[in-house]
Amino acid sequence: MAAERLDVIIFGASGFTGKYTVFEAVTVLNGLRWGIAGRNREKLESVLKQMGAKAKKDLSQTPIFIADISDEASLLEMAKRCRIVVNTAGPYRFHGEKVVSACIEAGTHHVDVSGEPQYMETMQLKYDQRAKERGVYVVSACGFDSIPADMGVVFVEKNFDGVVNSVETFLESGVKEGGDSGTRAGLNYGTWESAVYGLAHSDELRGIRQKLFPQRLPKFYPLLKHRPLIFRSTEVDKICLPFPGSDRSVVMRSQRFLYDQDKKRPVQMHAYVGFPSWIAAAAVVLFASIFGLMSKFQIGRTLLLKYPRIFSGGLASRAGPSEDSMERTYFKMTFKATGWAQSERLAESTDQYTEPPTKTLMVRVSGMNPGYGATCVALLSTALTILRESDKMPNNGGVLAPAAAFSKTSLISELEKHEHGMKFEILANK
Repeated sequence: MAAERLDVIIFGASGFTGKYTVFEAVTVLNGLRWGIAGRNREKLESVLKQMGAKAKKDLSQTPIFIADISDEASLLEMAKRCRIVVNTAGPYRFHGEKVVSACIEAGTHHVDVSGEPQYMETMQLKYDQRAKERGVYVVSACGFDSIPADMGVVFVEKNFDGVVNSVETFLESGVKEGGDSGTRAGLNYGTWESAVYGLAHSDELRGIRQKLFPQRLPKFYPLLKHRPLIFRSTEVDKICLPFPGSDRSVVMRSQRFLYDQDKKRPVQMHAYVGFPSWIAAAAVVLFASIFGLMSKFQIGRTLLLKYPRIFSGGLASRAGPSEDSMERTYFKMTFKATGWAQSERLAESTDQYTEPPTKTLMVRVSGMNPGYGATCVALLSTALTILRESDKMPNNGGVLAPAAAFSKTSLISELEKHEHGMKFEILANK
């Protein structure tokens, strides 16, 4: 890559996630040359002023590039000006592919925070081979969706001292007391929009996956059973539901890659989310049912997008969450892993165990401000890792899920360095 290129350009920097990525870049990208890009110079300059004041650093000399999704030449020109594009401009279903295509053409790496399985798997289907040929890494799900889950499984396997058969994850999130009582945790409008269209087009996934993975993974026993729709988890003492986000699909893409690449026994995984009471869990089921039904029809989607606060129970709005609520929002993801001790390892990874698992490991990934602190730190940390440790990444390029890309790097250590990073810890090892 040309010497005059910047290390990083943050695309979509004037958006909600983009501006907080600019703020975190001051520390995470310290020592690197970075710039920002978007459609409107005035808005980009405003972000630099606002986030510079917040970070107590003069950002006025930060390079600005004008690039617009509707102008593919501008995207290509932007991609040619850096080594990696950090893409915060969603929904990626509508805006992601043109940026990915421009980056591959320019020989520039690309990371984003998509939690949209249809987009991620379509990009792998269409661009994986070309990315390998160009020596480009394209990695999605590099935010709260789904770094804690995917890299959490990596952390589990590194500390298990044996063979992992299955992992169950239990996500908890809430708001610490204090601060402005009128604020609450929430989602910005772009995240809500992505969820609406993602669910509306969820039936596309089967066809995409049949093309992407024409041969199914072999079954490994014992099979991990699904829990009931609503259940009390003894692992976290919460009422739990299946987690509807992208975590499981991302983890299984990584496990599929590691099986194909390294012949490593794939870890089975189910994801759940916990609530404080049966009433809270039942209310979520009710909201989710209404949301799912409405998303299937044009008039329903129109209403969901026009009145996000009403149909999300106050969690989503066009204004997005306040800084106070973001800073007080915490998350904990607990992992229950079962498998066999190192002394019981079989000769080949494809061999089947005849005895049930004998070993359990409990770990936790936790942090603050998951949507716009931990997400932005994780996104920038993946970019930093590609720039510093591409020699530890597979195949000299490709369209990959996070653990497939970063399982042999020091990404977890990088995530643990920062105020809005993530803590990885062992809770119990039996």
